[in-house]
Amino acid sequence: MSDLATAEAAPSAEAGEGPGKFFWYELMTSDQDAAIDYYSKVVGWTASDMPMPGGGAGQRYTILNAGGRGVGGVMQISEEMRAGGARPHWLGYIHVADADAKAKQIETAGGKVLMGPADIPEVGRFALVADPGGAMFYIMMPFPREAMAPLDPTTPGAVSWRELYSSLGDKAAFDFYAGLFGWETMHEMDMGPMGTYRIFGAGGVQMGGMMNKPDNIPVSTWGYYVSVDSIDAAAGRVADHGGQVLMGPMEVPGGSWIVQCIDPQGAHFALVSTKR
Repeated sequence: MSDLATAEAAPSAEAGEGPGKFFWYELMTSDQDAAIDYYSKVVGWTASDMPMPGGGAGQRYTILNAGGRGVGGVMQISEEMRAGGARPHWLGYIHVADADAKAKQIETAGGKVLMGPADIPEVGRFALVADPGGAMFYIMMPFPREAMAPLDPTTPGAVSWRELYSSLGDKAAFDFYAGLFGWETMHEMDMGPMGTYRIFGAGGVQMGGMMNKPDNIPVSTWGYYVSVDSIDAAAGRVADHGGQVLMGPMEVPGGSWIVQCIDPQGAHFALVSTKR
């Protein structure tokens, strides 16, 4: 990738963030152009293409921008990936100080290293990994570059909540991540037959929640909530442009409203707003 000194660029740790925190989100999709157009209309992200290091002709990485900076990226699923079972999905990146050491620690703790560690020139050293329940995520050691100010989580287009649905259960899943990244339990909510919703964070700041995997979710996975201006308006855009609202709008503790959705290519995502 090139021009990585600009704010609208590829993964980097934000000012005020550091190891153990999510800082980038990536969509792997079956139709890159259609997905970019969809999320631009639904979420309001603006898109800017960047060349892929070592990529073949026509391959590109598209940066999704909000609040004057990049928040995520979009990549086309290649035929090789598709043959290996890849389907449209979102993945998050967690900042680490040493990708190789953390990958070994993940394996020791019962997780798996699925790809890497490897370098992305001028960007960072990364690995695709999975927790013991099978939920996938990236770890990355960003290479030094100018830090960007963190986005206010209510900024439209900012990813403001992360949610793990785990076959391990919330406690065992939390123990895995806490041992790796120093996360702490901020609060526990009793959801009756669905078990406990465990709100986790770091440094006294809430980052997301963990819960038992519901039966209607086939595999353990992370979900990501993107802030929007109004939940009703955004839910309307989800459907108007070919996606589906699977759940909601629903009010959650604290007064925010959420919807869980699927995009036209089949990737799951969620939206959140302080306004109905």
